[in-house]
Amino acid sequence: MESSITDRIKDDMKAAMKGGDKFRLGVIRLILAAIKQVEVDERITVDNDRAILVLDKLLKQRRESIRQFTDAGRLDLAEAEEAEAKIIQEFLPQALTEAEIDAMINEAIAESGAGSIKDMGKVMSLLKARMQGRADMSAVSNKIKAALSA
Repeated sequence: MESSITDRIKDDMKAAMKGGDKFRLGVIRLILAAIKQVEVDERITVDNDRAILVLDKLLKQRRESIRQFTDAGRLDLAEAEEAEAKIIQEFLPQALTEAEIDAMINEAIAESGAGSIKDMGKVMSLLKARMQGRADMSAVSNKIKAALSA
């Protein structure tokens, strides 16, 4: 059985083809190629959870490229990456708000009994599954460090 995220992506691809949106079509094909690569490499059918991991990885790559292009003064390339990131985000679950992220971090710290920066791994492992695809995990990591250092 195919995942509903993959089905949504394929439906969007058809709509982009019909609408003649070449940029969107290119990004969607890139997403489908990444999903297909996982299916071939691991000999599995990608489910929703795995599709979210693939999309999250693609989004993380875009964020890193945006940072590098911005640092290098190539705003034209940064804008193109930003446009790709927006399309990728459309297929991910609704992003968490800052308040939701802070609440989940505090909950995970209490749940894990973390008292210092040494316990950061425990907190991250609790949050990773809950937040995957819904938050920038490097930003979450920084927030956890700040909370455990206080």
